[in-house]
Amino acid sequence: MAVASKTRNMLEGLVKEGSFNWLLGKKSYFDEEFEEMENSPSAGRNWIPELSPVANLVVRRCSKILKISSSELQESFNQEASDSIKHPSRYARNLLEYCCFKALSLTTQMTGYLFDKTFRRLTYDMMLAWEVPAAASQPLINKVDEDVSVGLEAFCRIAPAIPIIANVIISENLFEVLSSSTGGRLQFPMYDKYLSSLERAIRKMKSNSESSLLSAVRSSKGEKILEVDGTVTTQPVLEHVGISTWPGRLILTDHALYFEAFRVVSYDKPKRYDLSDDLKQVVKPELTGPWGTRLFDKAVFYSSASLSEPAVLEFPELRGHARRDYWLAVIQEILYVHKFINKYTIKGIARDEVLWKALLGILRLQAIQDVGSAIPIRNDALLMFNLCDQLPGGDLILETLANMSNLRESGSDNDFRARSGMYSISALDMVSNLGFVFGASSNNSNESRIAVGEISVGEMTSLERVVIESKNNYKKVVSAQATVDGVKVDGIDTNMAIMKELLFPLNELRKSLQSLANWDDPWKSSGFCLFFGYIICRGWLGYAVALVLMLLAAFMIITRYFGQDSAVSEIKVIAPPPMNTVEQLLAVQNAVSQAEQLIQDGNVILLKLRGLLLSILPQATEKLAFGLLSMALIFAFLPSKYIVLLVFLEIFTKYSPPRKASTERWTRRMREWWFSIPAAPVTLETDKEEKKRK
Repeated sequence: MAVASKTRNMLEGLVKEGSFNWLLGKKSYFDEEFEEMENSPSAGRNWIPELSPVANLVVRRCSKILKISSSELQESFNQEASDSIKHPSRYARNLLEYCCFKALSLTTQMTGYLFDKTFRRLTYDMMLAWEVPAAASQPLINKVDEDVSVGLEAFCRIAPAIPIIANVIISENLFEVLSSSTGGRLQFPMYDKYLSSLERAIRKMKSNSESSLLSAVRSSKGEKILEVDGTVTTQPVLEHVGISTWPGRLILTDHALYFEAFRVVSYDKPKRYDLSDDLKQVVKPELTGPWGTRLFDKAVFYSSASLSEPAVLEFPELRGHARRDYWLAVIQEILYVHKFINKYTIKGIARDEVLWKALLGILRLQAIQDVGSAIPIRNDALLMFNLCDQLPGGDLILETLANMSNLRESGSDNDFRARSGMYSISALDMVSNLGFVFGASSNNSNESRIAVGEISVGEMTSLERVVIESKNNYKKVVSAQATVDGVKVDGIDTNMAIMKELLFPLNELRKSLQSLANWDDPWKSSGFCLFFGYIICRGWLGYAVALVLMLLAAFMIITRYFGQDSAVSEIKVIAPPPMNTVEQLLAVQNAVSQAEQLIQDGNVILLKLRGLLLSILPQATEKLAFGLLSMALIFAFLPSKYIVLLVFLEIFTKYSPPRKASTERWTRRMREWWFSIPAAPVTLETDKEEKKRK
């Protein structure tokens, strides 16, 4: 009685003080609930002192769903949670998560839960309460309902507990899109609009799956239709195979692509492009244009081992290539999920779970496309398998996901843990409860289901840990790429000047070695040859290389610890005088001419070597064969350290005073011998296919 009286007094104080009477005296739904709680005879049993007022209201709603009191929920948590989860510093938030997961597990078993306004508001308020869970938390005051918002951390914790709304891998990117127009905080109107669009995407999938599209194929393979394009005759999809082009419509299922070419009043027999089997498929963006020209970046290239020649699917539109980008992303998502399934040999209900994760991702992308965004939408960032293909360490995310899927395939213990409230529910379990949309298969029955999701109360799952690590590494990559973009400059002359400055130390080292090899200072050259010759003879060359690497590592470590507070010194480059357009064109032409000359010289060398191998000049071939035989005997019978010593002495003593005259004479004879070798003949022929086209 004392506790109930104290609780009643607290509620009366909150209402009278106007803690939730927001701006302009407008009452919020929070105030109405407080008044209802105040007048309730069970107020004491529905108030938990450790929780904030908002958290208490959310827990009260959860208790109504579960048909037990808030105090009974708390007792259940205290019995099931470990001591670390019940630590006072985290008790309130973990208790709130427990109540939320337990209520969501029951709510999502009801038909049409996603379309219920009460469910949408409850999930949003769970995020609000997650930000201020403890009694000592700052209250949400001085705001009208429309201004209340939630942050990234709360969204990424609660939304993935409802797999159809988000998942752990893409939740951060999804939040960024939804909150782009509201300063990085998510308000309920946008959240509600997103869920409404998600509802429409689900209904669209239901409509497509119940239609007569590909009925013969789908009945035998059980495929689900995800997207259809090209049904409007003014905006078809164009299929290019070889030199043939056909307009038609494109259908994406969870296993393949189907293209149906237009006939006069109907469609031709569908052509299937498989995405599920391991056929070494390649899906990438492609350029198209009239008569084979590559002008417009609006197509998707598809090839596989089952096709004699690749197909190009073009998505014409007046401006940009957003239509193609969307299709490229969803096609790749289906391809990647099947590659993942095949790689890790995922079978049974675990396979269904993984496949549905990809399908839900496509539904979410369709909803985001419908909602619109203040920032450009990166389709691949909202699809988990596309994102894992790009993130550093994405392979580790997929490996963790595979391990979790295989561990959860056997199910009674998992099912118990999910019902206990310590874990969120799985994607497959949630989809099975949307049976009125997708239909319930035997694999999705309650007797054999994956019940445990990606979120655990008070703990970070292995998937969450690897995702966070990968995204932290991705931020480093983005930061590094920003520095790369910042140092890129235009102009061949400017880039050459920067490269010259960067290579200055190596250029100076080259000049020093060249001076030693040319014996400009005989004393230095003699000392250099004796020192390194002694190292080679004693077999210390490996130790010398190791010493150089150790000195380099020591320099880097010293710089790391003693220069970390100082800014990195900038490289100062004297910019060359600006060039006008004509001078730039001449510079490009000169660079192309030099490159062409290098290629010609390389071809001459290769053709002369071919001539030597084919004995076009027998005397030269005999000399080369004798030289190769001598080298073979040296490599066969002389220890390697002496071979290295001979090469070193040959390079660094050939211009010494005793050998200089003989070296110049020998070099001249070798050059004359090389010039005397004829090149092998070459004949240029026109390609037969090119002749046919002409």
